[in-house]
Amino acid sequence: MKAGEYTGSLTNYRRRMTGVVHVGNMPMGSTFPIRLQSMANTDTCRIADSVSQCIRLAEAGAHYVRFAVPSVREASCLKQIRQKLMEAGRDNPLIADVHFNADIAALAAGVVEKVRINPGNYGKTGIRNGEDSSESGEGDTFKQVQSEFKKLLSLCRSNRVALRIGVNHGSLASRIIRRYGDTPEGMAESAMEFLRVCRHANFDQVVVSMKSSNILVMVQATRLVVSKMKSENMSYPVHLGVTEAGEGEDGRIKSAAGMGVLLADGIGDTIRVSLTEDPVAEVIMAKKLMNHIEDIKLHERLPELDRYFVDPYEQHKRPVSSAAYTGGKNIPLVIGAVASGITVTEEHLADFGWHYSRKNDSWTFDERSADYVFVRKAALKNRLPSPKGIIVPVEEWNRSKSGYIRPLLNAGQYLEDKELPDDLHFVAAGPEDLKDRFIKKIKADPAAVLIYKCSNKNANAELRVVFARLHNADCRVPVIIRNEYHEDDLEAFQVKSAADTGGTFIDGLGNGLWLSNLGNIHNSDIISTAFGILQACRMRISRTEYIACPSCGRTHFDIMRTLAEIKKRTSHLKGLKIGVMGCIVNGPGEMADADYGYVGSGKGKITLYRSKEVIRRGIPEEKAVDELISLIKENGDWVDRDDVV
Repeated sequence: MKAGEYTGSLTNYRRRMTGVVHVGNMPMGSTFPIRLQSMANTDTCRIADSVSQCIRLAEAGAHYVRFAVPSVREASCLKQIRQKLMEAGRDNPLIADVHFNADIAALAAGVVEKVRINPGNYGKTGIRNGEDSSESGEGDTFKQVQSEFKKLLSLCRSNRVALRIGVNHGSLASRIIRRYGDTPEGMAESAMEFLRVCRHANFDQVVVSMKSSNILVMVQATRLVVSKMKSENMSYPVHLGVTEAGEGEDGRIKSAAGMGVLLADGIGDTIRVSLTEDPVAEVIMAKKLMNHIEDIKLHERLPELDRYFVDPYEQHKRPVSSAAYTGGKNIPLVIGAVASGITVTEEHLADFGWHYSRKNDSWTFDERSADYVFVRKAALKNRLPSPKGIIVPVEEWNRSKSGYIRPLLNAGQYLEDKELPDDLHFVAAGPEDLKDRFIKKIKADPAAVLIYKCSNKNANAELRVVFARLHNADCRVPVIIRNEYHEDDLEAFQVKSAADTGGTFIDGLGNGLWLSNLGNIHNSDIISTAFGILQACRMRISRTEYIACPSCGRTHFDIMRTLAEIKKRTSHLKGLKIGVMGCIVNGPGEMADADYGYVGSGKGKITLYRSKEVIRRGIPEEKAVDELISLIKENGDWVDRDDVV
């Protein structure tokens, strides 16, 4: 890609310049701070509950609050919510989230400060998904959708209401899928055809978003729509979010990795973290992410790149040489580290998922056990089985030279003539070390693995410079990315590390991750975070993935409790993707790449999916989790927990 293809610079922070969109008393765009928002999970028509949650979200730091508006009833309730908030001295803008029905969107445009529509299902009831009979997608139905949309624009202009064109990966119109498939290109074009209508109508109070539970799709589609807007001289603000991200560690890592690289590139004018938790938790995490982005803005200047070898719209893994179990076609490594000053024995390694049984004289590992652990000095009495191993400073390796111990050298030591194992050794380097002599030697060394320690506040951009340098020299050495933090707050650690490294792995670069922390965070949490980042970026699958919506007024069951129960019973099923969705509006679409789906289909009723196919409908909620387990077993995807190594 070329510099400026979708941002102003590939290596130095510049906020993308946009027009101003007025959302009540809280305008957004590049001349204003990035706005935070959340979505209420109350029943919109429970007025007191909705008002109370709005106030809590505003006090937590949300600039905007969005409500589900599935029917005329909710649209009228928004008016009451607005009145109650004004009486309480609260004037934070409200957003109506509308699907399917243009008439409801029109009603909401007379009540709130902003309306969100989904171009994939916008129109009157019965015109869902923009269905038409023509191959071109320009048939009568699409024209009718355009006609309804123009009426909405007129109402928004009259009422000074902003609009979001919110594209969802899982609910693209059939005409878009026929042309582009279920792809980032299809998402971008879905937005562009509506944005062109806005421009033709001289309506500029519009924001665009590309949402997906797959962060690769979300990042690629957002980059693409920004590039398309630039080529057509559009400068609309962008809303960022990873939809159905889930909860806990997974939700935080997916959200930070997906949004982090875009924000660091200057893309994004409002963000929403989507967690299957109390909405206030979304705002708290969003603030931590934005604090980190504010820090990134202050980074030391990096060399500009006129061109970058990475395709920003599709993940292509960098071709690399293979050293032992590293690089080549091997999965990326995860490396941990024991605090210096400790002579490590078998007991210290339990924090990294390595368990030694003296009774059985054997080691056990699981899918989230670190591949290597760095220590200053080891005193292990029991040999580690391949491919696990200990990394030690080269001086320690010279003293022992045990088969499971690998040396780590700094760049200066590496340039000296030293005896090294001929199958695998690690070389630590920073930006000052990547000179011609060093690159020439490591390029010719088939046993070397480069451990690159980031030092710039803008780690994603620094790593672009590093990989460009290696690419230009045709150096295919495997690269382990090492980042160090000083955090006592686990959530802040997860947010920063995912935001700093996610973009690199999304782009298919990197052969491993070494996270370290000088604060008070347990080693097991550090290792788990590293695995979580690799899984979110689709580089290494090590556990069950859950695609879970945060719930809203359309949800009629306790989604947080249900998700916890499903995770409790299925978390050992490595690589399986399970969707847990509140309703059918976005649920079936947003969990489109899930293996199984659990979707609310009415009060007390659940529908189960296998992939995109409905398997069982109308299951009573109290029996639905058991039915889901039964479905997984029937299809041969079940493994008993005791059988998982």
